[in-house]
Amino acid sequence: MVKCGKSNFQKNLSSADFTDCDLSQTIFQNTNLEKADFRSAFNYTIDPENNRLKGAKFSLAGISGLLGKYQIKIEQ
Repeated sequence: MVKCGKSNFQKNLSSADFTDCDLSQTIFQNTNLEKADFRSAFNYTIDPENNRLKGAKFSLAGISGLLGKYQIKIEQ
């Protein structure tokens, strides 16, 4: 499991487990997040164009953290 907190990741976090992590002050830039588990993480913002996300797991509730830069509205 990854330790939560303010971070700037520029590394390989493939298969990382972000269980119950508050990622509100975390910056992912050119990070390998392939197969990482974000299903119970919250307050994250990840740019899919600048990070590797193949096989990463996200919850429907957190999907806005991937799409924020596109300024689209997600409704349930």
